[in-house]
Amino acid sequence: MFKGLFGKKDKGGKLYAPINGEAVLLENIEDAMFSQKILGDGIAVRPAEGKVYSPADGTVSMIADTKHAIGITTGDGLELLIHIGMDTVALNGEGYTPKVAAGAAVKKGDLLMEFDMEFITGKGYSCVTPMIITNMDEVKSVTPHAGSASVGETVLVEYEK
Repeated sequence: MFKGLFGKKDKGGKLYAPINGEAVLLENIEDAMFSQKILGDGIAVRPAEGKVYSPADGTVSMIADTKHAIGITTGDGLELLIHIGMDTVALNGEGYTPKVAAGAAVKKGDLLMEFDMEFITGKGYSCVTPMIITNMDEVKSVTPHAGSASVGETVLVEYEK
């Protein structure tokens, strides 16, 4: 009963789908950097449409110069990387339209980026989009959830800090 007052309570959090589509476990995607969790743990989404939304309330910490990746720092200090497509850094920003700038405050479900799936796949790249927690030293556990993903509705990752 007094744990919240006197003990340090473990904080749990949820990350919602950043893209409508099919969520897949990282170990099931083709890029070893993500499947072996070298950058961190999380989930990936096979997109049904070319729009990326914020998975939580927070701040846009970065948008890559090549526009293929977005960083979000959540309100509780989680550092997220949303990497749109596999090896898409080679596109040098072609096919990507940011809808926010670095430093912007965002709410869960806010549109962050649009991307041209036809263009990206036409150039031979996959649109599979990992969402990774990069500061894993701050996290005790990560539970990803594969399956159908709806922006702002489906919890794709639960974590404990």
